Amino acid sequence: MRQETVVVLGARQAYQGDFASLETPQAEQRIDEEVLRNAGAVDLSQALDLSASVARQNNFGGLWNSFAVRGFVGDQNLPSNYLVNGFNAGRGFGGPRDLSGVESVEVLKGPRAALFGRGEPGGTVNLVTKRPTFETEGLVRLSAGSFDTFRVDADWTAPLTETLAVRLIGFHEDAGSFRDTVETLKYGASPSLALRLGEATQLVYELEYSHKEIPFDRGVVAIDGQLGRIPESRFLGEPGDGPLESDVLGHQIEFQHAFNEDWHLMLGATVRDTSLEGFSTEAELTSARQQLLVDGQTLTRQRRFRNYDATYSVLRGELSGKFMTGRIEHRILIGADTDKFENDQVFARARAPTLATSPSLAQLQAINIFNPVYGQYPLPAPAPLTDRLDIQESSGLFLQDQVSLTDRLEVRVGLRYDDYAQSFENRLSGTEVSQSYTQTSPQFGLVYRLSDGVSVYGVYGENFRPLSGTDFDGNPFDPNQSRSVEGGVKFLLREGALAGTISVFSIEQENILVSDPVNAGFSIAGGEAESQGFEIDLQGRLTASLSLWLSYAYVDASLSNDILDPDFALPVKAGSRLLNIPEHTFSLQMAKELELAGRPLTLGGGLLHVGERLGETGTDFKLPDYTLLRAFAAYNLTDTVILRAEVDNLTDETWYANSYSQLWVQPGTPRSFRISAAYRF
Repeated sequence: MRQETVVVLGARQAYQGDFASLETPQAEQRIDEEVLRNAGAVDLSQALDLSASVARQNNFGGLWNSFAVRGFVGDQNLPSNYLVNGFNAGRGFGGPRDLSGVESVEVLKGPRAALFGRGEPGGTVNLVTKRPTFETEGLVRLSAGSFDTFRVDADWTAPLTETLAVRLIGFHEDAGSFRDTVETLKYGASPSLALRLGEATQLVYELEYSHKEIPFDRGVVAIDGQLGRIPESRFLGEPGDGPLESDVLGHQIEFQHAFNEDWHLMLGATVRDTSLEGFSTEAELTSARQQLLVDGQTLTRQRRFRNYDATYSVLRGELSGKFMTGRIEHRILIGADTDKFENDQVFARARAPTLATSPSLAQLQAINIFNPVYGQYPLPAPAPLTDRLDIQESSGLFLQDQVSLTDRLEVRVGLRYDDYAQSFENRLSGTEVSQSYTQTSPQFGLVYRLSDGVSVYGVYGENFRPLSGTDFDGNPFDPNQSRSVEGGVKFLLREGALAGTISVFSIEQENILVSDPVNAGFSIAGGEAESQGFEIDLQGRLTASLSLWLSYAYVDASLSNDILDPDFALPVKAGSRLLNIPEHTFSLQMAKELELAGRPLTLGGGLLHVGERLGETGTDFKLPDYTLLRAFAAYNLTDTVILRAEVDNLTDETWYANSYSQLWVQPGTPRSFRISAAYRF
């Protein structure tokens, strides 16, 4: 008899095999749709605030997602990479990732190069998308909030035939901001199709499209290291520049076939085109040109033009299954993949002369930070500075075997081989350089089951990440390398309703880009850093009606050697903390399900504490710690209508999300409100 109800197709995730949490020798967090909804998260940065192991980094004026996991960030000149259903997708210029089509966010801690290949040293973020089901259901949500924010979300899925289902998801957001003159427009769609090719075979196609218009906003400035001298609302760019526009068009297709209960085949391909274009006016960072450092009120600015395009394409295939050798069970994952990332950048800049030449206020593109007058001077035409094409290509083979030596002891051995090539074409100078190399990334882990609900584990892994650009001699840099050791305890409480992990880790990293001490204005891969820490994660249900999300991390991330920082060649001593990394982060969220007038009512709230962080490399400038409170209520007015009200930053605390220097500091949003009405059908 044909099964009438099908849950979500494509539930098995690439590269991860079929392992329960207690069998996996690494810490992981899965932020599901309910937790995301209770947190009011609509973009990736808000979702990652739930994980204490993740710290916000310089977000490129609000134009991309940038984060560090366990203290380490990737290339500061590119968005942080993340995966979508196991595919590399974060690199590129599509703007901050919206969560409209995302079912869950996974924080896979520790290096994963033994399976994924090149990636971020502290961990990997994977987005699991919403896919078609063979049940007809839909939702339309209208929301309005502070700062003239209006948003519409729609989600509908249905079977078209007995073997073909569709899902249509879209969003539109028009928002003001607590920042003066800053307004944004975002819209997108993510339709998908699921085709049953048999009882054990399925094919899923997903399209991703989005368009965003976001003014480039470097935030506020600190004067003599002091924040708060100007309002958090003060915009120091030029409204006349207009917004930067970003676009995404992506295609993803995945084929899955189960040969039997033990063996499973997965094949997939994706291509994602992104672009970013527009003008910006932003604070000049070079002290020899910055008038603010002289008079404390006149900010020297640059005007910049960016036209960035990127294409990321991936092919992959993997086979997973299990077999016995005598009394020993092997669960194996074997596969191959190839990918290509093309990064095309055109960049132009109009910059003031040095203060020693006594430039005019118009040449400085000056603005008084206490009494700004926008459009006071003609906007200068930027001159070409960068015109280049970087291409990274990689092909890899991977094998993972998890061996059950006894009923309680399992050993995981993983190995990946990568053949990597990188080329740089400088179209301004007419030069081109390239390099190629091979990389082997091992992993070794142990899991011991103390009981049905408790296991202990340990794991060692290595990671690599290519570096963009060239040194003084025009040679590409050797890749960034890292090694990690992790151990911990995983446990289940209340018959699995509540799950937790306690972990400790240590990561060493080398070949970090720093300033060349001999050739000014160039870099070398000579930096070293280390990160050690302790984490507690707990999520699930304390009772049948009370849910809990708790995440705490202590991260001690610092440089291991004396360097010159990569931007201004300031001396930085070994032991200095890494930029934007707090020692202590704590995230808590609870929700209680009740009844009011016989209908469901949910009340909840959350707390986020982020400790003090270094705000500028090579100085002692710090961003203060902050604690944010939020509350929400959701009421089922009818079986189909849900009303919701939310308050963020309940105490109206002044806070700063991240910074790059004392002149580029991103202030956080003050107290804000949002109400919404959702109609389910």
